[in-house]
Amino acid sequence: MSQTYTLNNGTKIPSIGFGVWKTPPNITDTVVELALGFGYRHIDTAKAYENEKEAADAIAKFLKENKDVSREDIFYTTKIFTDDFGHEKTKKAIEKALEAASSIGYIDLLLLHAPERPATARLGAYKALQEAVEEGKVKNIGVSNYGVSHLKELFEWPEFKIKPVVNQIQINPWLQHNDIVDYCAKNDILIESYSPLLRGDGLNKPELVDLAKKYKVDSAQILIRWNLQKGYLPLPKSATASRIKSNFTAYDFELSQEDVDTLGDKNAYELAEGTAWDPTKWD
Repeated sequence: MSQTYTLNNGTKIPSIGFGVWKTPPNITDTVVELALGFGYRHIDTAKAYENEKEAADAIAKFLKENKDVSREDIFYTTKIFTDDFGHEKTKKAIEKALEAASSIGYIDLLLLHAPERPATARLGAYKALQEAVEEGKVKNIGVSNYGVSHLKELFEWPEFKIKPVVNQIQINPWLQHNDIVDYCAKNDILIESYSPLLRGDGLNKPELVDLAKKYKVDSAQILIRWNLQKGYLPLPKSATASRIKSNFTAYDFELSQEDVDTLGDKNAYELAEGTAWDPTKWD
């Protein structure tokens, strides 16, 4: 399996990312440097995580200490939160995001964090993202937590110019979002999967444990590999060195197609274990 995907604009993106949601700022630099040392080349942060600068600075430090790795080898993603939506507010938020990433020179991918109401605010925010690309401030743009209705709204908007390269949504075998996945596939938008490890709540599910024994890996590796074989880009997170390392080894084995197809429930929406906030349903 390739360790990169090709986005709809031709850009290559590493196919496993490292997320830092809920990672305290005071340890973000340590875990990001560990992840990069273990081979990750894609770091995903956000304004709402309050660790953008720490993540970017950790990348800068890693590059300084590892001359065989270039800035172009590492993909840095961040997000504009909903309280900064609206054309002018988002323009200012983009400048702040660029300032937080100043140690690494640029932002590879900038997302709208969720489809906040009203529509005028999220469309104004997307206009600012398009302008950032046109002005050369940001390499790629996308969305997060967008349902089919939000994507259709965007595509039908008269000022729509630049297609989002990704839609980052919460996905696992028990929350498969088939309608969003199918719509994004038809429109060449890559699915990024956040909380791919069920937020740790469901790693002891019997069917996961059984598959882990079958393939001689752990439940987290099964979930990451499931995402990869579905064609998604998983964003696992951890603050434990051994777990950070093992999560990246999902390239090293392959699930049978039957196991991919039968794991979980295509029609279920399981809020209790591994799923939570779901803005894709917002009006």
